[in-house]
Parts: sequence; C-alpha cells; structure tokens
Amino acid sequence: MRVTTNTSNGYNLPTGVTDLARDMYGLHMEVFWICVGIAVVVFGAMIYTLVKFRHSQGAVADTSMLHSTKVEIIWTIIPVIILVVMAVPAAELILKQEDTRNSQLSIRVTGYQWKWEYAYMDAAEGVDFFSTLARDSNFARQLNSGIDPNTVPNYLLEVDHPLVIPSGTKVRLLLTSQDVIHAWWVPDFGAKRAAIPGFVNELWFRVDPGKEGIYRGQCAALCGRDHGFMPIVVDVRTPDDFKKWVDAQKAAIKQAALPAPAAPAPVAAAPPPTAQALPN
Repeated sequence: MRVTTNTSNGYNLPTGVTDLARDMYGLHMEVFWICVGIAVVVFGAMIYTLVKFRHSQGAVADTSMLHSTKVEIIWTIIPVIILVVMAVPAAELILKQEDTRNSQLSIRVTGYQWKWEYAYMDAAEGVDFFSTLARDSNFARQLNSGIDPNTVPNYLLEVDHPLVIPSGTKVRLLLTSQDVIHAWWVPDFGAKRAAIPGFVNELWFRVDPGKEGIYRGQCAALCGRDHGFMPIVVDVRTPDDFKKWVDAQKAAIKQAALPAPAAPAPVAAAPPPTAQALPN
C-alpha cells in the first residue's frame, strides 16, 4: 500500500517536495515577515501617538505642519525599496516556473467534466488512461446513499487510476481541456495551471528523490455541477519502479491489441436417420 504524503500543517503553505514549491514557500515567508515588520512599525507608531498625545493629557493638535517635502520623499522611497526587494525574487521565481526546457518526461493532460486523461510521451509513449473519482467515494456522495463519508478512505480525494511519475525527473505537463476551463493543482508540487479548451498550457516539477509516495490535489476551477468530484492523485515512484510500471502498462496494451483467438469450427450435425419400410 502506497503511503499518502502531505507537507502542509493546515495553517500555512506546504513546504512541498519540489524545488519550485520550496522557492514559493520561501518567497511567501519573506513577504510575510516584511508585512509583519511594516505592521509593527505602522501600528506601533499609531498606538504610541494615540497614547502619548491624547487629549486627556493636555495634548494640543499642531495645525502648523501642513506640508513637509522631506517626509513625503521618505514615505515614497521606503515603499519603493520594499517593493523592489519583493519584486526581484518574485520575478526570478516566475521565470523559473516558465522554464520547461530539458524536461525528461512529458505528459499530455486533458480535462473533462469530470475526469482527467493522461497521455504519456517520450519513453512512456503509448500509455494513455482516464482518471476518475474512486467508486467508493462516488457511491458515498450520492443522495440517500446510506454510506457515512467518514468511513470512506480519502473521501472525494481518491481515483481509480492515479498519475504515475518518477522522482528526481523533470516532468512537463501539457494542459488542455475538452469542454470547459479546469485547473490542475497539486499543492505539494507547487503546481497549478489552467486547462483551457483550444489552448495548451505548460507546467513542470521535479519531485525530490526520497520523497516517493502519494500526493493529492483537485481541480481548482469551477468547472460545473461535479467540480468538487474531480480529484487528482499522483503516485511518485523511484525511476526503477516507474520503468517497471511503464513496461507493465505497455505489455498490457500489447496484449489487448492481439487478435482474439479464432473460434473452434462448429461440429457438423449428424444426418437424420433415414426412414425404412416395415416388412409386410
């Protein structure tokens, strides 16, 4: 049984299992602490002013200070510096996200209402299957099913055929849709991109070696009635195990393509007995 892995603590972004996810988490925390620092300075100054110069202590408003060029320059330059400090790493990360060059495995992902199709390319060319909500979750979600969802493992987050990829490999997804706009999203990969009819989007990720396991996501676009029943499950395996899986899939495809054995020739029916004249 494959182990489900989750790097989120429920209160913050997941640290993830890819370099992109870690970069996103690092940028998020950098911006977060900058915002905390700004809040401390601004609200600290406000609270100090309210307490120090309150009317009950005899404070009188200074009506002579109507304009200060120095103050205006300061409160313009400081925000610009802060924005540059945040914008430079953000731009670098965006460029890194868009760099799909030198990918080692490409997979075409097509969204449908309400399932995913995965068509492998490169070394796994020919492997193609649909991934839909697992039957036990599908039965439990039906009105008056009588099934307690709490008894269903990974309720609404399990599929019949997960996407299988190797660890330590740069995987490129080519995303499109057959009907409406969908969005392929796995938080632990730091990967989210829209699947749009008539258009191909790209994203990539590389799962760290040693982080093999099951990772879950969902369609992140409101794609219709059953939007909430379109999970994504990715089974990350070692390169050797992935190769064995690909070989097994190709063998099964080859076996299914073989012509059915010829039916045995029908046995000829025995001739009916001939009538004989009775002696007088």
